[in-house]
Amino acid sequence: MTYKKGPAIITPAAAVKWIKDGSTVVTTGFTLLGVAEEIYLALRESFDKTGHPRDLTLVHAAGQSKMGEGIDYLAATPLIKRIIGSHWGMCPGLYHLIQAELVEGICLPMGQIVNLYRAIAANRPGILSKIGIGTFIDPQQDGGALNEAAANSQYKLISEMEIDGERHLFYKAFPIDLYIGRGTTADENGNITIEDEAAKLSMLPAAMAAKKCGGKVIIQVKNIAKAGTLDPARVVLPGIFVDAVVVSQNKEKHHRVTHSVFESAVFSGRVKTPLNPPDNSEADHKDLALKYIGRRAVKEIKQGNVVNLGVGIPGNAIGPVIEKEGLADQIYLTIENGIIGGVTLGGWDFGVAKNPEAIIDKPSQFDYYNGWGVDATFMGVAEVDNNGNVNVSKFGSRSVGCGGFIDITQPAKKVVFCFTFTSGGLEIAFAGGKLAVKKEGKHRKFVDKVNQITFNGYNAAASGQTVLFITERAVFSLTKSGLTLTEVAPGVDVKKDILDKMDFMPIISEDLKVMSLKIFEN
Repeated sequence: MTYKKGPAIITPAAAVKWIKDGSTVVTTGFTLLGVAEEIYLALRESFDKTGHPRDLTLVHAAGQSKMGEGIDYLAATPLIKRIIGSHWGMCPGLYHLIQAELVEGICLPMGQIVNLYRAIAANRPGILSKIGIGTFIDPQQDGGALNEAAANSQYKLISEMEIDGERHLFYKAFPIDLYIGRGTTADENGNITIEDEAAKLSMLPAAMAAKKCGGKVIIQVKNIAKAGTLDPARVVLPGIFVDAVVVSQNKEKHHRVTHSVFESAVFSGRVKTPLNPPDNSEADHKDLALKYIGRRAVKEIKQGNVVNLGVGIPGNAIGPVIEKEGLADQIYLTIENGIIGGVTLGGWDFGVAKNPEAIIDKPSQFDYYNGWGVDATFMGVAEVDNNGNVNVSKFGSRSVGCGGFIDITQPAKKVVFCFTFTSGGLEIAFAGGKLAVKKEGKHRKFVDKVNQITFNGYNAAASGQTVLFITERAVFSLTKSGLTLTEVAPGVDVKKDILDKMDFMPIISEDLKVMSLKIFEN
């Protein structure tokens, strides 16, 4: 009897030998979810010892790191020649290579990258989309180039195209030589399940794209199972797309479900946990500004809404309010990596949820975001100008990328930006029914001109999109005439605490309201 040939079961060091100089390598992950760290470490060790492989084009849709860990192990030249990704906020090593002009840095919206995998797998030339128009992704601005090396390179992935009189962006397909991913269990035929993972990510389309290009697929797993013993309905990546399997030798350190947790049946959706409202601990009160922003922001959510929470202040401020006030059962929180329902986590564990109702693949989640659009999305802000343009992707000379921000905000029915009025040492207090600014932040958020356009306020206002800007002391709405001040916190001096801390004069509503005291009082 002739048996099917299963994948090679190899060590991380052996996996690196499959990577040739000049290869295009795709990795999947999200923060530290789904990150094949043992293979990354072996790749870096090989380069440090031998100088090979080198001149790689590294493609990653999400950050896949935690300040030096994860994909950041690959931050070396000439190991890396070019980086194509969406966000480097938690990848200081890779970001340094971009900023220092040591590699070509190309930023694409996260949703466009993951859907390019599907286009490549299906032998299509690329994807057409309106996502990115009017932002730094647009060829009429930076074309996604994060540095001069990318701007001057002949390697271009974004162009313009007109269809039926409407302008679109064309994201060009590219060849893939190797895909490195992560699962939980592989059987002897290479079928992969993810029972201990918190997200499906883009495993299947990325693997199919690599195979279509004649490339290889290597998956890091925890376990090897006998052929035929896995539930076929739980196989996320069929063995026909897998060339090699690496069994993790240090699971607790390099195969964790999140940064904080090695394994969690709650995050993977196998167990539902009681959601007890947080108590009034010090952690709940250590940042009053975030608490007030979160409480005001949740007032923009209606029962039955499908909601997206961005990383940073939205996840850290709004998520706890939703859990504490028992709103999780009334709305649907979503995360761009494919999670629907439950209560999302913030900080280094952003990307997982307690008690998710569904976990779908990331490209399908972005199909929803790009097409239908969420009822409301809550995002942070680095800078905003009088036209409602928002920058979250470039801080001074530091370009960290857009992540899924553009994909989510551009089509959303309502966009709520949540941020402190100033940053860098802001201290506030609330007593006697009044908010007081004890110490103003060093950096202004309301500026004459944003450093980079990640959200185009003019396009949003022209389309009739509902856009709000919520801070701890004031709320603004976006109209075709610009930003309009609509609410102020009780006790706030409009001129001293608001207008004098802005680089421009907003419109002041004739019906200027005082924010509800319930937001500020315990």
